[in-house]
Amino acid sequence: MEKYIVSARKYRPATFRSVVGQKSLTSTLKNAIASDRLAQAYLFCGPRGVGKTSCARIFAKTINCLNPTADGEACCECENCKAIERGNSMNVVELDAASNNSVDDIRDITDQVQTPPQGGKYRVFIIDEVHMLSSAAFNAFLKTLEEPPKYVIFILATTEKHKVLPTILSRCQTYDFRRITIEDMVEQMQYIGEQEGIKTEPRGLEVIARKADGAMRDALSIFDQVAASSRGNITYESAIENLNVLDYDYYFKLVESFRIGDISGALLLYRDVRAKGFDSLFFLNGLADHVRNLMVAADPRTAELLETSKDVAERYTAQAKSLPLQWYYAAMKVLNDGDVQYRTATNKQFLVELVLIRLSQLLKPATPPFDLVDYVFPLGDITGAALPAAPSQSTTSQVAREEEPRKPDRSDKSDSPRIKKSSVASFRLNDNSVNEKMAEYSEQRKVHREPVSIEGFMQAWQAYQQANHQQHILTSAMRGSNPQQVGEEEFLAKVGHPAEVQAFELAMTQLLAYLRKQLSNDFLTIRVEIDPTRVVSKQLPPQEFLKECIEKNPALGDLLRKIDGELA
Repeated sequence: MEKYIVSARKYRPATFRSVVGQKSLTSTLKNAIASDRLAQAYLFCGPRGVGKTSCARIFAKTINCLNPTADGEACCECENCKAIERGNSMNVVELDAASNNSVDDIRDITDQVQTPPQGGKYRVFIIDEVHMLSSAAFNAFLKTLEEPPKYVIFILATTEKHKVLPTILSRCQTYDFRRITIEDMVEQMQYIGEQEGIKTEPRGLEVIARKADGAMRDALSIFDQVAASSRGNITYESAIENLNVLDYDYYFKLVESFRIGDISGALLLYRDVRAKGFDSLFFLNGLADHVRNLMVAADPRTAELLETSKDVAERYTAQAKSLPLQWYYAAMKVLNDGDVQYRTATNKQFLVELVLIRLSQLLKPATPPFDLVDYVFPLGDITGAALPAAPSQSTTSQVAREEEPRKPDRSDKSDSPRIKKSSVASFRLNDNSVNEKMAEYSEQRKVHREPVSIEGFMQAWQAYQQANHQQHILTSAMRGSNPQQVGEEEFLAKVGHPAEVQAFELAMTQLLAYLRKQLSNDFLTIRVEIDPTRVVSKQLPPQEFLKECIEKNPALGDLLRKIDGELA
């Protein structure tokens, strides 16, 4: 019976072509080898499990291969290649600096540097987790790294580049390995599933890829785990059950509850999540991640930031359209506040439920005065308490009694002066100032989405220019931009110069707030682009500019000559 080998080892990349998710980096290394422009030292840095050590071994194998392929890959058949794959080649020396970080360990390396390669061109020294070397070891290594023999190449690998001494960094060519995308990991796991006879479902593989957090090695370890527990049939259900991952359907349902203001529905969903054994902080962070994904899905320009499969991305985009962009900012703040307060909260369940209630009221606020719980009245707007509360019957009668003239207490024999009644009057719900402030605040909390026409937009567009004429660059850009309506609530303004784009960017918050208020639509957006067909006039020296003006307007030349004559 063939011995079982875990996928992370069995399918470890053997050539640059088989490295997952690092195409541009491996192409650069292959080009350097093909052109024989090899550095004496390389630094491979990036997260764990993304292929740093694998690429170091492939690099060592390729430069020592006796029969490289036409496209610059190692043949994997010659004696040098096989020796490196078996791990017994004299031309490749590996050191794990996490457990061998003393001066003596580095001195052992510097002694081996003096031995020339056996049957190959180069001796390659791979030092993994190089940031773990002690300061003394770094200093002992520095001289050898700076002037090694021509046949020696050092490859240093680290997950924490900032901990490597600048004197080491300056002597290395640095290659930054990126996190493996979910799409690349899913594709690799599908390939392995086909090779191993394991049935796979893309949604299930995506759950594994998300859990791996950008590390291919972790993804393959989890892949083996789920494949074993599901008896070779990896589905979405088996993946979330085995990995204790919360089904993102809960988050989609929660956001729908927030959209319609269904507080009870949101609380019941949270109860189901707790019943499944999920930690409340884990739930909060997952909800925050979901809201973030909705926010980036709301704009086609940021939709590429979604790290998810195509069908899930479509679900995000569809739900994102049902909510105004401002809702995401407010929701993310509520969730962030909940995350900060969670550590110190005595009743954590109550805190999470309060967060869900607040999220449910963002679009469906409570009726006055209960929607003012978070509202702070500006100082001086209202005399009395800052927060109006609905008075009970006993409170109302108490206020009425306080307003009656106080009768003198004949039993009070004290000579001390009486304390006058406070001049800060308690206010009732029918006070005009309170009612006006509540009406104003309620109006601010409403979501407006009136249809927008190009005619109405242009009226508001011109009104803004008139009201802000002192913003010369912006208003000039607005006049020449000729806005076009490219969607129900999206407008495109084209300008001729980057400075005009910058002027729009600096004023965009103020401009959008004005237009949205004038047009009663909180979803209105403006996109600004440079028009490549527009000819931008170049800056001329004063004399040439004046000459050009005179050529276009001879009358101006006559006037200038008359002025010169009189001045003379």
